[in-house]
Amino acid sequence: MYSTCGWLGVLALLSTLVLCHSLRRPPHPPHGHCYSAGDLRDGESPARLLGRSLRWDHYVPVQLVPQLERLQDAPDQPRRQRRHQQRLCPALQPRAQLRSEHNERSISPWRYRIDEDENRYPRKLAFAECLCSGCVDVKTGRETSSLNSVPIHQTMMVLRRKPCPRPAAHGLVTFEVDYIRVPVGCTCVLPRTTR
Repeated sequence: MYSTCGWLGVLALLSTLVLCHSLRRPPHPPHGHCYSAGDLRDGESPARLLGRSLRWDHYVPVQLVPQLERLQDAPDQPRRQRRHQQRLCPALQPRAQLRSEHNERSISPWRYRIDEDENRYPRKLAFAECLCSGCVDVKTGRETSSLNSVPIHQTMMVLRRKPCPRPAAHGLVTFEVDYIRVPVGCTCVLPRTTR
């Protein structure tokens, strides 16, 4: 009986020591790899980091980027750019907008812009920007201050490019997981009242 308890005590002590040792280990970069500029294609993440679980193409902010880039490269680009730079709350015209996109038919309309960060993967994301501070009244088609337009955010996992922490790894980079809040649309809410 005594020897069984003794062995159990030794095993418990060894388990505790192994656990403490693993907790004291210095942090390692994800996947333990550092990359040179030659390992990266067009400033993007190396292919080995893009496993089946990292499917950015399922995110709307990623899916919209090619469409937004095509609009920027269209022949009437200067006119589009002027319209894009103006942040005007549009009047709602139900009949004319039946075939418009949902962000244009909303009573809290928004537009998309491309947010680019060279140290992030995906490097380009579509961010929504509310066009109104209030919301559009469905009866008059004009903006009203009885409601406020606010952005809706989606939390998205991205990779951040960082200098490799290993000694003698000058010029090499690693990638760390980060979570960012991406504005994906706008909605109407009751205004906050101050008393």
